[in-house]
Amino acid sequence: MGILEKYSKFIKLPEYAIPLSLSEGDTPLISVPKIARSLGGGFELFVKFEGLNPTGSFKDRGMVAAVSEAVGNGAKTIICASTGNTAAAAAAYAARAGVKAIVLIPEGKVARGKLAAAAIYGAQVIQIDGSFDDALKLVQEISHKLPIALVNSVNPYRLEGQKTAAFEIVDELGAAPDMLCIPVGNAGNITAYHMGFIQYNKGMSTFIGVQAEGAAPLVLGRIVEKPETIATAIRIGNPARGTQALEVIEKTKGKMLAVSDAEILDAQKILASEGIWVEPASAAGLAGLSKEVASGLVLNGKKVVLVCTGNGLKDPDIVTLPEPIKIHPTFEEVQKLF
Repeated sequence: MGILEKYSKFIKLPEYAIPLSLSEGDTPLISVPKIARSLGGGFELFVKFEGLNPTGSFKDRGMVAAVSEAVGNGAKTIICASTGNTAAAAAAYAARAGVKAIVLIPEGKVARGKLAAAAIYGAQVIQIDGSFDDALKLVQEISHKLPIALVNSVNPYRLEGQKTAAFEIVDELGAAPDMLCIPVGNAGNITAYHMGFIQYNKGMSTFIGVQAEGAAPLVLGRIVEKPETIATAIRIGNPARGTQALEVIEKTKGKMLAVSDAEILDAQKILASEGIWVEPASAAGLAGLSKEVASGLVLNGKKVVLVCTGNGLKDPDIVTLPEPIKIHPTFEEVQKLF
């Protein structure tokens, strides 16, 4: 069962929307007590692992809603700008619906695993000489001038789908967690989680939004013209929903902070030590939480959720592989290694 069916009474889609599904959603909420103990203990820590959606990221939730509306409204082509995950999701749901997908990507700024997904699903991938923000401006212009549906997070139906992750967390915990730590790129997801908690009306989390230091416009208070970070999914210098994200932080008495690439990669390894392999951007939430704890944040008795937005297979090239040990194929040779 996909999210449009499971949460139909909470998702606001027009009657003409065509219901689609790749059985997205229902991703696990994984307890990570070892990591909690490393941060001082005394609280419960969970990972909402969105990397187990059909195309490997949280984008599937919003995309199924956006494409369902667009196709129901007569669209034969959808378009998006992407740093990778949106491209894969748009291409998959366009294929499911039998329509064309066009994807604009910034030159040299997208992990190969994400491009491979968009390609195999049949999208037309166009690379521009510019940033993600340049690509977003261009697809917005195209969608205004041509009969092509825009499915980036500026599309309101994207948030309608993405908020279902908040529903799932509440369904499992019985209430909203005390704190939610979430990576922030284009800022649609943090906005959607807030919408979800409000709509479910079962408590509210304090939101900790985390950006990469080289792409932290909401922390710096200005547009970053040339964002740089190994966390490609959040390499965005002018978030489309930045204002809304900052409103979420203010309303929940939370914080928007930035972490270094080194801190992100350390957090990625820590999550892997619990058996959870995420792409670099997904580890930003843990990196931010660790930074806050080191600065004196007290979590005793709290329930904290880390939102991990994408699967590690999205960006395998970031992992440095050790040289394998070579031996003769005998028991004696193997035994020497133990």
